[in-house]
Amino acid sequence: MSFPFADVSERPLLDLLSLRGRRAVVTGGAQGLGKAIAARLAEAGADLLILDLNEDAARAAAAELAERHRVRAFGTRADVADTASVVAAADYGVAELGGIDIWVNNAGIFPNAPVTVMPDEMWDAVFAVNARGVFLGSREAAKRMSADGTGGVIVNIISTAGVQVAFPGMAAYVGSKHAALGMTKSLAMDLAPLGIRVLGVAPSFVPTEGNIAAAKAGAAAAAAAGIEMPPLEVMNKSMIGRMGTPDDIARVVLFAASDLSMIMTGSTLMADAGETI
Repeated sequence: MSFPFADVSERPLLDLLSLRGRRAVVTGGAQGLGKAIAARLAEAGADLLILDLNEDAARAAAAELAERHRVRAFGTRADVADTASVVAAADYGVAELGGIDIWVNNAGIFPNAPVTVMPDEMWDAVFAVNARGVFLGSREAAKRMSADGTGGVIVNIISTAGVQVAFPGMAAYVGSKHAALGMTKSLAMDLAPLGIRVLGVAPSFVPTEGNIAAAKAGAAAAAAAGIEMPPLEVMNKSMIGRMGTPDDIARVVLFAASDLSMIMTGSTLMADAGETI
């Protein structure tokens, strides 16, 4: 069995970092962490497709990055939990970009509630986006990456919740992120013969708009149930004296997506400022 991964030892550093000529898809890419990831990929030269539930925001982000970094960039609506939507988005990426070389499964939701009051609908929604969404995105990306035999890279945005539990009320989120971490390993094994590497990036809590809103909503639900939740500050277990920023995580994703990480597949990089030590 052939494993088509090149030895890049003789290539210069800037060449290994460059994504010029590659086509990247970022789910949940219209704001926050996803937009920061898309921006760094574009800066490295990748053409982009930004997927988001908010189509107007996806198109606006794509237009901004296209102008800033002089790359081709498109935005469209996609629901990562819906098969037909993901298939259509992947086909759109091939049609507009000419193919797919990098797929970042970034879209995720972060509702929290004590397990005794967590409704079925919350559990199902979290797994639909955070686990099923990773599976669907990876499957459709792999089909298109392997169609021309050139391979590619899939990067799954996991979380430190994939290896630990930071505070109460996280049963659905922690379960879904453990699933995503496990899938990263299994997908790497399945896809290596196709020349596709699969890596995870596990950030600690990054104060984006969505994360802050979700954390506050979870605290409110807990308070209504008479359960005290820790303040946001407790989430900061950083060894570097500050919380991470979206760009801190985006730079790790750029490393994973580039040929700098050619030797790596199946691993999850802990972008956590030492939180999980």
